Amino acid sequence: MCGIAGYVATRTVLDAGTALRRMGDALAHRGPDDSGFLETATRDGTARVGLAHRRLSIIDLATGHQPLGNEDGSVQIVFNGEIYNFSALRDELISAGHRFSTRSDTETIVHAYEQWGIDCVSRFRGMFAFAIWDAGRDRLFLARDRFGKKPLFLYERDGLLLFASEIKAILAFPGVEARIERDALCDYFSYRYVPGPATLFAGIRKLAPGSHALWENGRLVECTFYVPPDREMLRSTGVVPDPVAAFLGELDEAVRVRMVSDVPFGAFLSGGIDSSAVVGLMRRHSSLPVKTFSVGFAEGDYSELRYAKTIADHFSTEHHELPVSHRDLMDNLSSLVRFRDAPVAEPSDIPLFLLARQARHTVKMVLTGEGADEVLGGYPKHVYERFVPLYQMVPAPLRRSVVEPLVRALPYGFRRINTAVAAMGTTAWHERMPRWFGALSEENKRALLRVRCPPSAGASRPSAPERGNSALRAILYFDQTSWLPDNLLERGDRNTMAASLEARMPFMDHQLIAFISNLPDHWRIRGLNTKRLLREAMRNLLPDTILRRPKVGFRVPVNEWFRGPMREYLFDHLRGPSSLTRDYYQADALQRVLDEHTSRRRNHEKLLWSLLTLEIWHREYRVAASP
Repeated sequence: MCGIAGYVATRTVLDAGTALRRMGDALAHRGPDDSGFLETATRDGTARVGLAHRRLSIIDLATGHQPLGNEDGSVQIVFNGEIYNFSALRDELISAGHRFSTRSDTETIVHAYEQWGIDCVSRFRGMFAFAIWDAGRDRLFLARDRFGKKPLFLYERDGLLLFASEIKAILAFPGVEARIERDALCDYFSYRYVPGPATLFAGIRKLAPGSHALWENGRLVECTFYVPPDREMLRSTGVVPDPVAAFLGELDEAVRVRMVSDVPFGAFLSGGIDSSAVVGLMRRHSSLPVKTFSVGFAEGDYSELRYAKTIADHFSTEHHELPVSHRDLMDNLSSLVRFRDAPVAEPSDIPLFLLARQARHTVKMVLTGEGADEVLGGYPKHVYERFVPLYQMVPAPLRRSVVEPLVRALPYGFRRINTAVAAMGTTAWHERMPRWFGALSEENKRALLRVRCPPSAGASRPSAPERGNSALRAILYFDQTSWLPDNLLERGDRNTMAASLEARMPFMDHQLIAFISNLPDHWRIRGLNTKRLLREAMRNLLPDTILRRPKVGFRVPVNEWFRGPMREYLFDHLRGPSSLTRDYYQADALQRVLDEHTSRRRNHEKLLWSLLTLEIWHREYRVAASP
């Protein structure tokens, strides 16, 4: 796991070498073990090229220095990630005549590119973002893994192309200003995160997951090489004799290949079925106790430490617990916004970062249960989405005048019902998807904001599934192409890499996902039961107390903290004289939201959290508010 950066310039860049090193230094937290740089030029001298690398050593500790080249040095790579099938690919490439000088998966990518060209990406099983400079062809090849587990940002202007693992490295290049992207700001209010390819920074965008980009002759061309299979309707491919056993075999293999490491490793353990399954399967492949790490809160209704301890005892792990308070959140939120280069979309980012920092004292790599819900159907919305057509048969005037007012009048603790009713009443698919996560409707935005945003359209729309697809596959496709890469996987990468810790996600294995997607929907959702396939596969591995637990998510008690110990902190950031964003909002509307939440009349924790971290983002990057 590492950080990469670089440039291609067809115009003069003063002191480009210093600028390249500044980019690398901005990524030092991602790779504290080593650094490397390469500066060169095209054969005709019309373009200068620079590659920078910061290394966190996980595999081939002795000879994995980057940039790393082929036999004659004509192909050079900087790479962030892990290729889990590199040994098999290495054997195939050696049989084809390639000579290796290291044991690293990085060198496998170099020779795979030589052998198969840009199509090499389809052969990789893993998470990756890399840049290859091909001196023989005068071209730069950039690629990002299928689901966007590893980040890659781009900036193009006036003959200059910049790329980096994090935005802060691009901002470190002379002449790149931190300016807000107005359309992305509007999308942030619609989603609670910025959907790709945009970012909140004007001119800086993401290379899309499952895409690669080729720079030649001063022009960058991007191309998609992978689309999640849930985009398409299920086509019959034959009956799987025992889907549960086959799934367990696929998941077990996904866990096993992610345990290849030359450094100590462990697992994040929440006490839910996802991380518990990962720990249980790790135990099968480890002769030593698995090191596990859990986080919890003093507020007992939110803490899952007792469930995590159940699994730790069940598998005799070497267990570590970390309690977190509101003070930890307040002390670390600004730093985490800077690590994220964006508003922190979820309060759980803070305990995740603190847990990663604690784990780093013991291990350099962890396995996590991330992605299981978005692949197997683990949220209540995956159940309720199927009933949207039925709910929308109720006449709209009746829904607006009777159902919605009744739901809004429910007590403070019924936020999820409010969210479900609001989402199910939204007709357009591309608008309904973010509503499931508590984002603002167009009507709510008009009431709250002074910033005038056009209705969600164009680049902000999530990619649509195939017409006629099932409701379950369609909503999972949204999760896999927007919610995951632009929010959950992004936070996982930044929070762990901020602590110089690598995180691997067995549920995000593309071969496992292909298998799951090839099964009928009832193997994921059956009646009101979620993740059926995983629950049945774990029946003989996990305790019943874990198997029967409903989905609760990783909850942080910010709703309570906003009413108590964080109240003044929240009010000062949103309404105080130093607030940079208060002019974004109608003053009376914002005050009403604050009053409703602090008086327990309604639960606005997600909205208030989004507004708070947007304010902190403006402060950290000294970005002027959009007029």
